[in-house]
Amino acid sequence: MALIDLTLGIPGPGEREGAARLEERRHAGGGPPYTGLVYHFAHDSMAGTYLDLPGHIRETDDGQDAATYPAGRLFRVDATVVRLDREDGSGGVSAEELRRACAGSAQGGALIVNALGRRFDEIAFRSVWLSKDAVRWVIDTGVHLLVSDIYESRGLHGVFYDLFAAGVSTVCHPVNLHLLTAPRVRVTALPLRVSGVTQLPCRVLAEWA
Repeated sequence: MALIDLTLGIPGPGEREGAARLEERRHAGGGPPYTGLVYHFAHDSMAGTYLDLPGHIRETDDGQDAATYPAGRLFRVDATVVRLDREDGSGGVSAEELRRACAGSAQGGALIVNALGRRFDEIAFRSVWLSKDAVRWVIDTGVHLLVSDIYESRGLHGVFYDLFAAGVSTVCHPVNLHLLTAPRVRVTALPLRVSGVTQLPCRVLAEWA
């Protein structure tokens, strides 16, 4: 079985712009003394790779949060991989492009869109995006989870609003999508179970036989 980690890491203690502060606590009891390491986290909900549930936008909130969202909709979800190779600044991706790049029809509860090849952070921010008709195509496939290296344009043309209104959750800032060599995989997103939170970092894994 092939297993690929699609997760962008979050800087830790001692790293530049670390998102966690280390505290050492010395303990001395009946056994040998020891030093416990405690971490104080200080990052926003868009650190690393992160999951957006529909409730991330108040107007599309379906009442689910990270504590109540069904785990089965995030665990080993059958996914279709759609691969493009767009260049820096090449604009909107159309529904027809996605349709042509899809191996047959989209199947499963998730869709993985790798539009940027291996160049995730080498392309100008939001210079490649999903067009309105591409978003409609994604929704019409019936998936409930979209893992993609592109979403909105700089003009914020409603990609997330439309996806969330249709009940599609999103994984943003995934990495290593170019390593997915199979047209169908299973994808797992592992966020913490935090009440009242609808956007938060998560670990994302893809597997195939």
